[in-house]
Amino acid sequence: MFGRNRSKGNYAYTSARVKAKKSLLMKEEDYDKMLMMTVPEISRYISETGYSKEMTDLAGRLSGLDLLEHATHLNMAKVFRSILSTSTGELYSMVSAYLDKWDVWNLKVILRGKSYGLDADGIREDLVPAGRVGAESLEKLISIDNVDDIVANFGKMAHVVVPPEVMSAYKAGGNLGEIEDFLDKVHYERLIKSIDPLSRPSYIFLTYIREQVDIKNFETILKLKAEGIHGEQVMKYTIPRGRRIDERLLALLANAETIDSMMSELSQLEFGEEVRAPLEANDVRGAVHSLKMYERQKAKKFSHLYPLSVTPVIDYMINKENEVRNIRIIARGTESGLSRETIKGLLVI
Repeated sequence: MFGRNRSKGNYAYTSARVKAKKSLLMKEEDYDKMLMMTVPEISRYISETGYSKEMTDLAGRLSGLDLLEHATHLNMAKVFRSILSTSTGELYSMVSAYLDKWDVWNLKVILRGKSYGLDADGIREDLVPAGRVGAESLEKLISIDNVDDIVANFGKMAHVVVPPEVMSAYKAGGNLGEIEDFLDKVHYERLIKSIDPLSRPSYIFLTYIREQVDIKNFETILKLKAEGIHGEQVMKYTIPRGRRIDERLLALLANAETIDSMMSELSQLEFGEEVRAPLEANDVRGAVHSLKMYERQKAKKFSHLYPLSVTPVIDYMINKENEVRNIRIIARGTESGLSRETIKGLLVI
């Protein structure tokens, strides 16, 4: 079910569709305009640039920042499911496996929302029903209060079994990260398994995904190290099968007691120079931002190598995710009274 599909798929048709969609994505000048606006003005602006239906449909029960945030996520989910629904063969398998990350995202949103005491509407705002688990199924999960039952029902929907030892570890410390970490690993294992390494375009995609694993692992190490956590406690939160960060390097990075003490290892990382300056300034948030910029540039580069393959499809999805993230950053920053310069520094453009 989660392996490779032998049928090649409708690459030409889907690539043409995403190329047209990509031309409609926001440009830097759009973000510059929104930085000058209030939240209601931003809402009106995005209604004129592709988010009209979602803004209209939700306007009856939501307003302000809540309306904008829910509408952008709903639009992104609709666009992604539309691409998936018209894909066939191995292209469908790879896109579907890539979109499974939103199932994990949604479970995290629901579990965290429950732990913070959010109501159903508060939880719905951050859901992105773009994976295998659709909106109706997510509503069922929201209606459940017990974590064990939520995870068990999610497992049936997403065809994944969360082992008893993972649930026991969660119950012992009350740390949802135990469940989230396991599901992240399952997602990447399935995604990597769905990609045929013998096809050159797909191999490029596989390389990109394995670099994503490196980036995610590095982000995890940075965040934990900033909290004074190192060694085996870090290793258990990392994902296997990265491209450059093998088990040896992973252990070196994890065992370094501070961020300063692992700086000598940066030369072994493809993105090492991208994060060196912010890390030397002890700016973990800046380093994570640099990684997101690096990730986007890599996606853009590989999408041009093989235009009739899965790569432009994933590149479009990454850019769409980035657009939604940027809109929400501008709206939240504006609502919070942050300066335009501060907000723009948080954007990935």
